[in-house]
Amino acid sequence: MYLFITQLSLFDIILSTDILPNLLYIILHDGCTMSLAGCIIQFSFFAHAEASECFLLTVMSYDRYLAICKPLHYNSIMNQSTCIKSVITIWLLGFIMALVDFISLCSLYYCGPNIIYHFFCDYEPILELSCSDTSWIHNQAYVVAFICAVAPFILIVISYSLIVISILKIKSITGRKKAFTTCSSHLTVVCIFYGTLIAVYLIPTKGQLDILNKVLSLFYTVMTPLLNPIIYTFRNKEFKKASEKIKS
Repeated sequence: MYLFITQLSLFDIILSTDILPNLLYIILHDGCTMSLAGCIIQFSFFAHAEASECFLLTVMSYDRYLAICKPLHYNSIMNQSTCIKSVITIWLLGFIMALVDFISLCSLYYCGPNIIYHFFCDYEPILELSCSDTSWIHNQAYVVAFICAVAPFILIVISYSLIVISILKIKSITGRKKAFTTCSSHLTVVCIFYGTLIAVYLIPTKGQLDILNKVLSLFYTVMTPLLNPIIYTFRNKEFKKASEKIKS
């Protein structure tokens, strides 16, 4: 569990480092100038962090499923070798997905307008700068989105459905509470992350000028990396004990 939380922190750091400096500059100077190459690179790091986090949350949900539904087999299945292989696979898949988008965006011809009405270089705003036919790249984006977001989300829903069924079978209230506590932090992160992600990319909006789109984008680019450490920290028994020692 701690290995996966470490990876989650790394992805949050990549995302924050990629988005926040430019965002702060925009706020202070009411806009900024960036080269096209820099814009595509910024999106590539963003895409890698977001795609990897989707895969990571899926693996973490499977980890919680094993811990609650198959506790006797947990140590044999989720051993150190499996965890390390899972982490390597997550990084590789995230890199491949980001590389596909990077190559596709670099293959387009850009002729303006050269203004993006957003606080970072997202996929659609970059495509709006292109004069090329982007119908094929939109179809590709649907495939990538299914692999990175939809399929992992379905697996997470299935995992938690089985977890809920197992928790309901526990007779004691204390046992149910303890079982739910083990996955409450992860479930909270999933709800915040996927809730805003679905709202931005799957629910139709008026376009990139829509202020709601920007506000929701702030949640998964800025607020989620900020909240993740807080959510996991306050659920950590060791942290609570350390806090009590400091207070005393």
